[in-house]
Amino acid sequence: MSMSIWIAKLLGPVILVLSIHMVTAPKRLQATTEQFLEDSPLIFVSGILAMLAGLSIINTHNTWVWDWRVVITIFGWAFFISGASRIIAGQAVKKIGDTFMHRSTMTRIAGIVWGAFGLFVAYKGYG
Repeated sequence: MSMSIWIAKLLGPVILVLSIHMVTAPKRLQATTEQFLEDSPLIFVSGILAMLAGLSIINTHNTWVWDWRVVITIFGWAFFISGASRIIAGQAVKKIGDTFMHRSTMTRIAGIVWGAFGLFVAYKGYG
């Protein structure tokens, strides 16, 4: 099994489940996010974890080819950048999160987009 398939099998289902939560329970997700954004140590620790996840993908799958596998690489870099941002500029992350906090429609739309992405990645992994 290729590394692309293996990572897709990990990411696809997780993204899909998260997207279902975004669509079906946006208020609950917003409440969770609000609590998260009030906890600076949690933002910091989640930055470390996101950075580690991103580096894990980048170090095993830094594949810049013009096919579906580049999505995995971009996702790894996004994790890395997101994690570094949380560590370096946690307050800015809080401000950005607060901006999108109370928009249920936006959360649902994002959930639909993430759901399509999750289905695509899961299909590539399991299809």
